[in-house]
Amino acid sequence: MEDARQQPENSPETIKKQIESHLRYSLGKTPDEASIGDIYAALAYCLRDRLMDRMLATRARFREAGAKRLSYLSLEFLIGPSLGRNMLALGIREACEQAVAALGLNINDVEAQEADPALGNGGLGRLAACFLESLATLNMPGYGYGIHYDYGLFRQEIRNGYQIEKPDQWALSAAPLQVQRLDHTVLVPLYGRIEHFKDRWEGYNPSWLDWQVVLGVPYDIPNCGYGGDTVTYLRLFTAQPSKDFDIRIFNQGDYFAAMEQKIDTEKISKILYPSDLVQSGKELRLTQEYFLVACALKDIVRRHLDVYGNISDFDEKNAIQLNDTHPSLAIAELMRILVDEQWMDWEPAWDITKKTFAYTNHTLLPEALETWPAGLLGYLLPRHMQIIEEINHRFLEQAIALYPDDRQRLARLSIFEEGQEKMVRMANLAIVGSHSVNGVSALHTELVKTRLMPDFFDMWPEKFNAKTNGITPRRWLQKANPGLTALLARHIGPDFVADMEKLSAILPLAGDAAFAEEFLKVKRANKVNLLPLLHNTAMIKADPDALFDIQAKRIHEYKRQLLNILGIMADYLALVEDGEYPASPFVALFAGKAAPGYTTAKKIIKMIHCVAEVINNDKRTRGAIQVGFVPDFRVSIAERLVAAADLSEQISTAGYEASGTGNMKFAANGALTIGTLDGANIEIEEKVGGENLFIFGLDAEQVADMCASKAYRPREIADKNPELARVMDALKSDRFCPGEPGLLEWVWHYLYNENDPYLHLADFASYCKTRRQARADYADSAGWAGKAICNVARMGWFSSDRTIREYASQIWNIAPLTGLDGE
Repeated sequence: MEDARQQPENSPETIKKQIESHLRYSLGKTPDEASIGDIYAALAYCLRDRLMDRMLATRARFREAGAKRLSYLSLEFLIGPSLGRNMLALGIREACEQAVAALGLNINDVEAQEADPALGNGGLGRLAACFLESLATLNMPGYGYGIHYDYGLFRQEIRNGYQIEKPDQWALSAAPLQVQRLDHTVLVPLYGRIEHFKDRWEGYNPSWLDWQVVLGVPYDIPNCGYGGDTVTYLRLFTAQPSKDFDIRIFNQGDYFAAMEQKIDTEKISKILYPSDLVQSGKELRLTQEYFLVACALKDIVRRHLDVYGNISDFDEKNAIQLNDTHPSLAIAELMRILVDEQWMDWEPAWDITKKTFAYTNHTLLPEALETWPAGLLGYLLPRHMQIIEEINHRFLEQAIALYPDDRQRLARLSIFEEGQEKMVRMANLAIVGSHSVNGVSALHTELVKTRLMPDFFDMWPEKFNAKTNGITPRRWLQKANPGLTALLARHIGPDFVADMEKLSAILPLAGDAAFAEEFLKVKRANKVNLLPLLHNTAMIKADPDALFDIQAKRIHEYKRQLLNILGIMADYLALVEDGEYPASPFVALFAGKAAPGYTTAKKIIKMIHCVAEVINNDKRTRGAIQVGFVPDFRVSIAERLVAAADLSEQISTAGYEASGTGNMKFAANGALTIGTLDGANIEIEEKVGGENLFIFGLDAEQVADMCASKAYRPREIADKNPELARVMDALKSDRFCPGEPGLLEWVWHYLYNENDPYLHLADFASYCKTRRQARADYADSAGWAGKAICNVARMGWFSSDRTIREYASQIWNIAPLTGLDGE
């Protein structure tokens, strides 16, 4: 990569002039009257100018090469703030820092003006963002398609320990980051009816009539690869009405009725994951999923026809990846386009469709595999229901030929689940209509084959493959941890940012006392940097020399935040009743959101706050234990947490976590993992060595055996473990909720439920023993530093660059195309 600092247009003086120009001509301000928000916007426009030049050059390069192109469909893209990442990617952060300083401001303060784009919730969306960045860094023709949510999931506030959901108005600062593309607006049909006609050859020719039209208006967010050679985009669609309002009704005085269509339409892209507890919520959520795939497929097909003019080679020029089941309707939508609009016969259309699509499964929870009422889908999308029925009919003919006497197997394979209410299984549709089905870790893929979808694996073993997730080092090391990045670059050079495998060069330094001292200084500085956030949001004054023990992820029963808080309660009771202090003082931090309709998860958040209040206000715990909850977890907060963590909690029930990427982010920044043999924890142990992390608990096979044999006896477990029995008694006695009697009694009943699939108490003793070992090891700072350095050095395999190369060569059949420097 050519050094951007040597280019005249990237000098601090030039950038300062460009900022002043955008202040005047884009924002109507002079430098003297500009606010810090104005400076942020002007700087973002300066970067966007550079990105647009490179994006147009990238498009021309890909088009000239006739390159096969990947389209990545995802309901979530948790991209995080773009300004800082783009400055680093273009190699001009230092110049921008000087330009902003010349205007009297600090670059960190300017970056802080950008809100996190509220386009995702957790690992699913963050993985999609890492993949897009890696695709561009590797000079591969890959583009993202999603929804331009007005408010995203929600902004989390905590009041009296309870989660409160507020609108997340991220788009207020988003204008300089994106480009509206009105010229690529698409029409999305909904509802209507089917008329049964015949064509001139007497073939069946159904017509979808009387549909309502919604407009999908695209916004492009530039996606810059490291070095800036390749800039692609994330295309997000917002829903708008085909007509703003009925002027006739408006003039009659019924203003609300005149605006009804506008309101109904725009709610499609208002929020991520609207509650589906009521029928109207189900309809909105299904509409949202179809809106995504309809906009994406229309855009992809339009572009293909513009460039190549012939639909028959569509699969040779396009690969489409379905990120989980949410975009599964894309299979029916492409068939509709090919058969209804392009007049293709069913067989060649189906062949193109299967060769085009690939499906990534992200869950082992059967209830998380989407199903939709057939009646609702047929009402909303009558033509698509016809197509899905035909797909299923032809597929079952194949299955019957293989398993003619196995009715139960055929029922499991069917896209339709028969019952009191007929349901459409979206995962089955995705598998039937794709040429590849991948899991996201080795264990997860094996469980998909043997437990989740064994019938499909038996029928099509060649479809199934593993693609262990990864993280981009540009976001999760260079951006999140500049101190560690600088330290590593001084010792092994900066090339690890582009090639994470080169981190292995620091392995010989794991036993070097001087390097370990520098490493620990960086970690402590990151913890000090986190203190204001902890003080302002979690309301604790943490000691940076204490062990920072962090569990930051979506709140869910299987992720077992509850097990973590039980362990903390045990530590507290041991201290105040037995005088047993932890081997090292520790600060236990939680962060994560609970889905608005997920009552148990929201109760767990309240429990964390109850326990934190008791422990933090007890003078006996000072200097020993602190507990905090950091609200509104998002990418910008995750960057600070992963850089500061000493211990990373990855404690899901074995066999439930598909992969996890938080485990990778923390480990790459020098945190040691405490976790079960679940998801990618297994591969992390293989790479970093069992001596450099803390594994506890049942493995996936033991969990399955215990559940299958109904051998889980939580009361017996507690009776045999005085430490656990004391915690359970405390829950019953209101010790941790003195001001709200009975508040935590639900936890007592929950944990003693023999049908608890997450087996909290089965792992309690092993977990507590392992926690104590981790704190004892932390007391040996040199030994701890050596383990942490080994984690960083051996995390190169977990780069999303590696994952993308595997997808590209084994599933998508796409290849790198050289960038601006011609390398």
